[in-house]
Amino acid sequence: MQKFIIPEIIEAPAKGTIKGQDAKHASRVLRLKKGTVIEVSNGQGKDFSARIVSASADRIELDILEELVPATESPLHITLCSGMLKDKKMDQVIKDATQLGIRKWIPFFSERSIPSPDAKRMEKRIERWESIAGESLKQCRRSRVPEVCLPLGFETLLTLPGPFDLKLAFWEKASIKPGTLKGKETADRVFILIGPEGGFSEKEMDQARQKGFISCSLGPRILRAETASIASCTLIQHIFGDI
Repeated sequence: MQKFIIPEIIEAPAKGTIKGQDAKHASRVLRLKKGTVIEVSNGQGKDFSARIVSASADRIELDILEELVPATESPLHITLCSGMLKDKKMDQVIKDATQLGIRKWIPFFSERSIPSPDAKRMEKRIERWESIAGESLKQCRRSRVPEVCLPLGFETLLTLPGPFDLKLAFWEKASIKPGTLKGKETADRVFILIGPEGGFSEKEMDQARQKGFISCSLGPRILRAETASIASCTLIQHIFGDI
């Protein structure tokens, strides 16, 4: 069953409320009734069981019963940095990357990125990405909504503080395969760079290597930027995480 997010819950027992579209979906589509026990999350890593006290299309009142042990969060802390793409492509990246268990998502601008939108429009895009991440969390039953960060410039991105056990930049001209890293590195926190349409320039890759990044390949075929984001997260979760 779908998980519901109630950010204000921090402990059990307590009271909780599902409102808006979630309440409408729960009552009219899922047909949840008084007395039904469901699972809710605060989106910050805590899950709870809850019993429905009353249900309507506008509001569902809950008794929060007990805290549960989260079973769907990856032990691997992935920070995914995606070069800016057109709107719908970025929407797809955060939707799918949330399902793959990333902990943080940082969009960035580089030499070959699309032009930067104005601040007001960017603020709306951030809100949209946060909403998409939340909806994706409900579907895949995670317990923690990924942190969606403001877009950064490439040089600023390279100077972000760690700690990171492994910093990878996926690039079409690289020869190192991610699988060769297994056994050579112990990684709990991985920082991944994926370029925009057109990829990274030689200069940018030189800058990344100087900051400790390993340039890695995703195979001989040229992938779309949004595909590369998902493929890289899947590979790293397979090598170091829980896939």
